[in-house]
Amino acid sequence: MNKKILTLLSLLVLASCQDNTLFFEESFIIDNINLIDPIEGLIPNQTVVIKGNKIIEIYNSKEINLSQKNNIYSGDEKYLIPGLWDAHIHFAFEKDLASSMPNLFLYYGITSLRDTGGPIEFVDQFKQNALKNPKTKSRVKIAGPLLDGKYNVYDGSDITHPVLSIKNIDESQLKKNIEDLVDLKVDFLKAYEMLSPKQFKVLMDLSKKHNLKVTGHVPLSMDVISVSNLGLNSIEHFRNIELSMTNLDQELLKERLSLLKNKSSLSGAKLRSKLHDKQRMRSIYNLDSSKIKEVVSTLSKNNTWQIPTLKLYKNFAYKNYKNQEYLRSLDILPETSKIAWKKRINKISLDQSKQMKDYTDWSKNMVKFMHENDIKFMAGTDTPIGFLVPGLSLHQEIQELNEAGLNTLEALQTATINPSIYFNLQDSLGRIKNNYVADLIILAKNPLEDIRNTKSILAVIKDGNYLDRNYLDSIVR
Repeated sequence: MNKKILTLLSLLVLASCQDNTLFFEESFIIDNINLIDPIEGLIPNQTVVIKGNKIIEIYNSKEINLSQKNNIYSGDEKYLIPGLWDAHIHFAFEKDLASSMPNLFLYYGITSLRDTGGPIEFVDQFKQNALKNPKTKSRVKIAGPLLDGKYNVYDGSDITHPVLSIKNIDESQLKKNIEDLVDLKVDFLKAYEMLSPKQFKVLMDLSKKHNLKVTGHVPLSMDVISVSNLGLNSIEHFRNIELSMTNLDQELLKERLSLLKNKSSLSGAKLRSKLHDKQRMRSIYNLDSSKIKEVVSTLSKNNTWQIPTLKLYKNFAYKNYKNQEYLRSLDILPETSKIAWKKRINKISLDQSKQMKDYTDWSKNMVKFMHENDIKFMAGTDTPIGFLVPGLSLHQEIQELNEAGLNTLEALQTATINPSIYFNLQDSLGRIKNNYVADLIILAKNPLEDIRNTKSILAVIKDGNYLDRNYLDSIVR
């Protein structure tokens, strides 16, 4: 028989033996899972191919045939969401707990963190460790210290006011401190409450020069409309915005400016508390609908984002620290921290404050109204402040946002795509799409049906690295 004919016959036999299956070398495949993208929502029966640290392909599971040689994880009746962000944490608030916080966050599927204030040399350790170990540590974005005024609040004066801030006597000192932080490569800056209007203007001008976002509290020497118009990118805790939502706003501002002269030489913490005590509830009990609309319209127009920290306020208002579910949640903490928290809880009054409940209700109502006016939110907790358990509290915050008026998909967006947009990472992080970083969570239950299902974690994928339940349990033992 002719050699050419034999060769052709051999090729035909070989082709008939091939199984037409897909094989992905050095890849990890999640097959037939219910994918939940924060923009597109639920997409059932998807096969996600991960290679290195990226998602490289997504298929309809019914339309492909995978080779059994692949490294396949069965996603049957499971759900896949992007890794979560906690957009407001403080590593430096409890230094004894800090070293355990990264593992607590990863255990709960929080793969990205935004540290909103602490000594630069301390918080930068966590950022650098995450950069060196991206497959087992959550990425960390840092602001460095709170940028405060002449009477700085977090000055180390007591256990509730550890050193998180730096004092700035005048504009020149503030300018130097900002330039130093820029040289140290912070990811954003944080304005605090005792800044003067001139200092705040310097901060905003320098942030624009260096292309850095600024978050913070509305300085007590100013009003929220002014700071939003000057370009403040985001506001934490709705702090001090209520002072501009009353028809007493000008009277209150005049009173604040007088008290800020600090003739009694109070510490920054005590001076701030005095101003809050005098004006916060006075504003809440004298709200003016036209003023509220003016403030919200300004925030919407200027794209001033909000991080409401609703769970923090709920803790302050209801103080359910003796609740058995809460006490069980502390078991995941290191033993020394668990004992310390329980001792501190035993020393505080657990009486519930009507005023704090009213303030909490106002905060939830404000989330709903702002959401209806297209203001963007990020989920952040302030952990470990307020005895909020690192990691767990982010899931609780998402639940609070859902209860405040965001639907389940919108609540999920506040901890996935929204923080990614904030840091201009939206083309690589926060969604489940081709060429996105594979920071993912595999869930047993559907969070779109019940947002509490974000806690039903079966596995976490960090930078393409599959971390099963056994691994996650081991890092918090």
